[in-house]
Amino acid sequence: VQLQASGGGLVQAGGSLRLSCAASGRTFSVYAVGWFRQAPGKEREFVAAINWSGSSTYFADSVKGRFTISRDNAENMVYLQMNLLKPEDTAVYYCAARLYSMVADAKMYDYWGQGTQVTVSS
Repeated sequence: VQLQASGGGLVQAGGSLRLSCAASGRTFSVYAVGWFRQAPGKEREFVAAINWSGSSTYFADSVKGRFTISRDNAENMVYLQMNLLKPEDTAVYYCAARLYSMVADAKMYDYWGQGTQVTVSS
């Protein structure tokens, strides 16, 4: 499966952005999707994940209550809605996919999209 992330940009603190992850190739509906981010000089970290059906989601503590994740399997899309953004959310955001179950470990994901830059100004 091929993934393409988009929707990043520059936003002021307290603002919102919606990231999109478009999938193509194999049957997307059997894949769990995770969002990860990497800030300069830091390791890639887990942000959120959604299972293959969209019935279950999981968030990092740092974004819980501010971010939501959803998917539209008919359109082969996954979305990350980011609200109440903080400067510390600044990073390159990546979407990734793996079969069926969602996990927070980046090493468990088989397919990755290119990143999209999110910059939150204070």
